[in-house]
Amino acid sequence: MRRISPVLQQDGVDSDLISLLKTILAACREISFRVSQGELAGVLGSTLAENIQGETQKKLDIIANELLKEVILETGVVKAISSEEEDDTVAGNPNGKYLVTFDPLDGSSNTDINSLIGTIFSILPAKPDLAAEDAAQFLQPGSAQLAAGYVLYGPSTMLALTTGKGTRIYTLDKTYGGFLLTEEQAAIPKYTAEFAINMSNQRYWQPAMQAYIDDLLKGKEGPRGKNYNMRWIAAMVGDVHRVLCRGGIFAYPRDTKDASKPDKLRLMYEANPMSFLVEQAGGVSSTGYERIMDIVPSDIHQRVAVILGSKHEVESCVAYHQR
Repeated sequence: MRRISPVLQQDGVDSDLISLLKTILAACREISFRVSQGELAGVLGSTLAENIQGETQKKLDIIANELLKEVILETGVVKAISSEEEDDTVAGNPNGKYLVTFDPLDGSSNTDINSLIGTIFSILPAKPDLAAEDAAQFLQPGSAQLAAGYVLYGPSTMLALTTGKGTRIYTLDKTYGGFLLTEEQAAIPKYTAEFAINMSNQRYWQPAMQAYIDDLLKGKEGPRGKNYNMRWIAAMVGDVHRVLCRGGIFAYPRDTKDASKPDKLRLMYEANPMSFLVEQAGGVSSTGYERIMDIVPSDIHQRVAVILGSKHEVESCVAYHQR
């Protein structure tokens, strides 16, 4: 099994980008250890604070955010960062080559029940004509990403990573503290009979998504002609990992539950990196109306609808939205 550096060097990845990725993963190893200690480390439970999204922050949210922020800014190659847990961007080296945006602990509500959580990150090229303090430099489409990945903290700690040369899966070898390549090329099957969606929101969905899910639930006797199984982990990182491993469709569609927040998932540090990983594994990612990675963000915390996974199934779902 190969380590990350030789694999990335083989792909012709810039040495500074390799160094940055290794630094991010060093922080993720520390987060993995904290997560594994759970209640023993006193890091479970909520704080009294809320993040910019209006969500109650977990103790591990704050710890993971501070770990990542500190090590990333210390690299000297990062011009600025943005995070789910930061109201605004944080400036780094004015001459840095990269921008990093991340969700430090996706699915953090799962920590108290010892379920799947993870770290999601995206790396973009810095814009030399804009100041490090200028958040406008982050407003680039997902197609501009240089690298994206997530680290899943589960029974084993796993990394899914792409630099545009396919999506590879690595596993943390705790005997020496590094990630080893365990899947050379993730390949999402074109067809599936498995879907992941929060059914409790069904009554709030748009008619197109309601009709699509209704037809899936009709099974073999319905217009889709086969039975479907539903899976839902309640952490995007876990549901997308399942899609990368065995296919399926994951959706968090627009709804009317909260008129001020019709979309749930954040474009820059959730939807874009996951879309990059899925597309590089042969899947498709859409809002139902457009390719996610074509969207030019208007805000670092912008939200979007997400439908991603097996090519045929996502295209079938999108077809309902275009009727």
